[in-house]
Amino acid sequence: MAGSAASAGLGLCSAAFWGGSDFAGGWGSRRAPALLLVTSGQIVSGTFLVLLCFALHVPSPATHYSALAAIGGFEGALSLVIFYRALAIGAMGLTAALTGLLTALIPVLFSLLREGLPAPVNVAGLVMGCAAIWFIAQQAPAPPADRQPGAGGNALLLASLAGIGFGCQLVLLKMASNGGVLWSLTWTRIAGVGALSIALAVSRSKAPLAAFLAIGIVAGILDTLGNLFYVLAAQAGRLNIAAMVSSLYPAGTILLAAILLRERPSRRQMAGIGLALAAVVMLSL
Repeated sequence: MAGSAASAGLGLCSAAFWGGSDFAGGWGSRRAPALLLVTSGQIVSGTFLVLLCFALHVPSPATHYSALAAIGGFEGALSLVIFYRALAIGAMGLTAALTGLLTALIPVLFSLLREGLPAPVNVAGLVMGCAAIWFIAQQAPAPPADRQPGAGGNALLLASLAGIGFGCQLVLLKMASNGGVLWSLTWTRIAGVGALSIALAVSRSKAPLAAFLAIGIVAGILDTLGNLFYVLAAQAGRLNIAAMVSSLYPAGTILLAAILLRERPSRRQMAGIGLALAAVVMLSL
């Protein structure tokens, strides 16, 4: 019971940071190329993590743990670019909710296959969590005037791809963290910067990276903190509980979009946020 409560609490912190990061990234992607935005954030946060590991003399993990973290960081960074693009061209609430649902389902299924079913109350919480994300995805607010017609379908496709990539990253990050939390986060960032460097070379973007440092740093720091709390949540309890609660981050994105961008959530979305809070309680029992 204590493990479930700690996992749910840490997962809720992760969801809050991820929700803020996604809002910052989505807002910034409407004004700057998503690829440059993500790259600036990952370079700064990655550099800080490398310096922190050496400053604290953190022991290096075994090679296979580093490889798992690097694979997760590589595909996760590309998924983040896709996700920010989806946020930029679609309604933030619907896009984030669809991505969040897929992000949660993959590690939940993985955990059920490896660890079996949790306690009945936790199973009910998982079902309620899925329902919460689904309700949040319903009746998205009307798109703003600057959004291109017909972009909604493309946004949902990109959101689905991003969700699959994020779900796989959560599984890999959980496995890699067994070799050490800080180095797993660090190798995730190092590989992410490598993936984004390749993408930048392919895109041949001529825009100055420094122009997007401010919002990129904010999004990168929030994303790193979200990763940290997710890893701690996954270590404190079952993977499916940590992943489900952490994947409720669309609620934070929706609330920020409602407050700052006036993308008013529907009644179903508000009901979904209420279900999400109830799910966290049930998952913590």
